[in-house]
Amino acid sequence: MDPAGHKYFTVTDYVIFALLLVASTAIGLYYAFKGRQRTAEEFLYADRSMKCLPLALSLMASFQSAVAIIGTPAEVYANGTQYWFIGCSYILGLLIPAHIFIPVFYRLQLKSVYQYLELRFCKAVRICGTAAFIFQMVIYMGVSIYTPALALNAVTGFHLWGAVLAIGLVCTLNTALGGLKAVVWTNVFQTVVMFTGQLVIIILGVHEAGGLSEAWAKVRDGGRISGIDLNPDPTVRHTFWTLGVGGVFLMLSLYGVNQAQVQRYLSSRSEREAKMSCYMVFPCLQVSLMLSCVMGLVMYAYYGDNSPLEQQYVTSKDQMVLFFVMDTLQNFPGIPGLFVACLFSTSLGTVSSAFNSLATVTMVDLIEPHYSMTEARATLLSKMLAVSIWDYMSGYGLCHPFDEEFSFTGSSQYLRDGWWATAGFVLSRHLFPCANSIGAVTGLASGLVMSFWVGIGGFLSGMASSVQVLPLNSTNTVPDVFENITAAPAIVDAARPKGLNGLYSLSYMWYSALNSFIVVLVGLIISFLTGPTKGDDVSSGTVYPVMTTARSLLHKLVKPGACCLDPPEHLIEIHEMTGNVEEDTDTEEDTEVFLQSNPESHMEQDTNV
Repeated sequence: MDPAGHKYFTVTDYVIFALLLVASTAIGLYYAFKGRQRTAEEFLYADRSMKCLPLALSLMASFQSAVAIIGTPAEVYANGTQYWFIGCSYILGLLIPAHIFIPVFYRLQLKSVYQYLELRFCKAVRICGTAAFIFQMVIYMGVSIYTPALALNAVTGFHLWGAVLAIGLVCTLNTALGGLKAVVWTNVFQTVVMFTGQLVIIILGVHEAGGLSEAWAKVRDGGRISGIDLNPDPTVRHTFWTLGVGGVFLMLSLYGVNQAQVQRYLSSRSEREAKMSCYMVFPCLQVSLMLSCVMGLVMYAYYGDNSPLEQQYVTSKDQMVLFFVMDTLQNFPGIPGLFVACLFSTSLGTVSSAFNSLATVTMVDLIEPHYSMTEARATLLSKMLAVSIWDYMSGYGLCHPFDEEFSFTGSSQYLRDGWWATAGFVLSRHLFPCANSIGAVTGLASGLVMSFWVGIGGFLSGMASSVQVLPLNSTNTVPDVFENITAAPAIVDAARPKGLNGLYSLSYMWYSALNSFIVVLVGLIISFLTGPTKGDDVSSGTVYPVMTTARSLLHKLVKPGACCLDPPEHLIEIHEMTGNVEEDTDTEEDTEVFLQSNPESHMEQDTNV
């Protein structure tokens, strides 16, 4: 350890870290030489042949980024396990995409989410959605590269430029040479490395903290085991409602309408495989969340209230996890290198998925509609786009203009606000046939303005991003039993922020619901003012049949024999008297209208793509 506080890698650590990069690159090279990627369909969509298990792991790896490894343990260390309740939002957040978004996108055989917008509205709406996605994803990729590299540099002295270039180069080789199939299988490998690294750190950390019983006693007595906080105040940073309800909208933005995820659904062998992959993400996310939260508890069991941040061993909470690994486990050869490999696996998964999705939307939404080309040239151009994106990302990561705190808790969070606006944008068009093009664009613009206004305003005011360490005897913790599972005490009105400060102090987990509500509300109001879309003008298959589905579900619930084998006698008599033996065929007819048997010909009629 040098005077600056850096703890350096051993040779074993460097070897393990290098093996991760070599293995990830080898997967890309394998699929590059095996598949040859002769067509754009094979390069961008894995020839639509992927199975559900690798897709599920890839779906999870695509947006785990550094938050699962760096941010979540630091949050749990500082504020307890309240954040763990975000796992409740995973249920609806994955069921809705599986049953609403995937059927629409898959049966239309789309190549891009934004093709849907042209089918539903017009080309101008498609271009607006594409531009918003590219802007958000490009900056988010820079943050995803920069954050772990900065933390690694601050704690170990590892060169910042070396870390940025390593991530960018490996991701580019996978994307440009192996295509989506290489990206998916690399994500699978990186997910295994991530889980392995976290589990090893937890086991060794518990040992260093004095054993399992001692570690549990410390976190319990330190007030880090949180009960269910039912406080309805939307300005409280983390409660059951902000996490369980607000988290649903976050999940919809990531797993419902984001191009990186939809591209994986469309690469599956069948619609059933696509739905199954969405279901299987649930246990994967729960395991990841559990490991991250437990790691935060292990950190507290070791340090207690003597936070490395307060002791000025680190300058940012994003560095605490790496400092913990280097401080406590440096005597175990290779363990720091394994954890850094685990950390970089998350970044590699995020960035490689972003490379592929950006190359896809650029090709499908901005180039193909205007230029006709052969399959060979289209494939080559897609690979060139991936390389050019890497050039930009590497420069952005090395010249990032923000400070350390904003890079993680600021940029990535507010860019996700933009995705939430996009989620409301697409969701409202799925469910409201009356929405028109003017309302769609106006609603999207309003949602984006609101998201950045509230997000950046909250950050600058120092309210939305403030994190306070809990006192020793916190009222929202449970020492032994769940006796404190009650609503938090009422907040004095005088202490509540007023005016714009009240809006800025809104918990960041409610940004999703707020932005989606603004998008839907403004979009529908403008649509009605400018003339709503008539039912006959809506392209078939682009609106989810909410009423038909509800009638079908209600029919199954109340249909005689659905709940018991023998229906009541009075119902049998009524049926015999009226002769009402007619079957409900309305659902099947409506389904045929909703989902055409030949979606490719339908697309050719509605769009020139």
